Amino acid sequence: MIKIEGLNAYYSDFHVLKDVCLKVGKGKVVVMLGPNGHGKSTLLKSICGLGDRVTGSILYNGKDIAGLKAEKLVNQGITYIAENRELFGEMTVLENLKLGAYSRSARPFEKENLEKVFSLFPRLKDRRPQLASTLSGGEARMLAIARGLMSNASFLAIDEPSLGLQPNLRDEVANIIRQINSDGMTILVVEQNIPQIIKLADTIYVLEEGQVSFEGSREDALSNDHLKEIFLGM
Repeated sequence: MIKIEGLNAYYSDFHVLKDVCLKVGKGKVVVMLGPNGHGKSTLLKSICGLGDRVTGSILYNGKDIAGLKAEKLVNQGITYIAENRELFGEMTVLENLKLGAYSRSARPFEKENLEKVFSLFPRLKDRRPQLASTLSGGEARMLAIARGLMSNASFLAIDEPSLGLQPNLRDEVANIIRQINSDGMTILVVEQNIPQIIKLADTIYVLEEGQVSFEGSREDALSNDHLKEIFLGM
């Protein structure tokens, strides 16, 4: 579904990503690990049309989308779920969810997708009239993911879904990602060292200093002593 070759990304004159190559097969979960500040979020933003300056090839279902803006990519089924959630705090849970269906491709499916996210996130259904600013950290993360699903996406790029969450909520978020994937969603997740997310991965990449330093299966990563100690928290 996504094939990246020779991707370079820049913020002003700063060279963040350096000839990155990556594949995300249809219906798969790929996890990108690495230290803070080494380009993981930049990678997701570059794929989703939110990068500053990008060169190289980003193929989505065989079509090169490098340099296209986020609005066009959302209509093609590509959705970015930000680390900082980017919720509208003074709007209700329901209003935030409906905003997720703003794109031309998502509007006809708003009712259907709303039912789907409420089945995945019954807690959000109970909090429909509640302001987003009053949600707990775990609930806010769930709302961010649910709003992404409202876009009728076929590819989700999720940035640090477990950031700042307690262990029990990390388990809950990991289970939600597993369920979304089992329904056919293709997912690229950026994380630091969350074992719950690692267990979901079909393929794991490690990004260090803007370059891919490791690519392999979950089993390959779990048998690599360096990765286990530095990135997998084991």
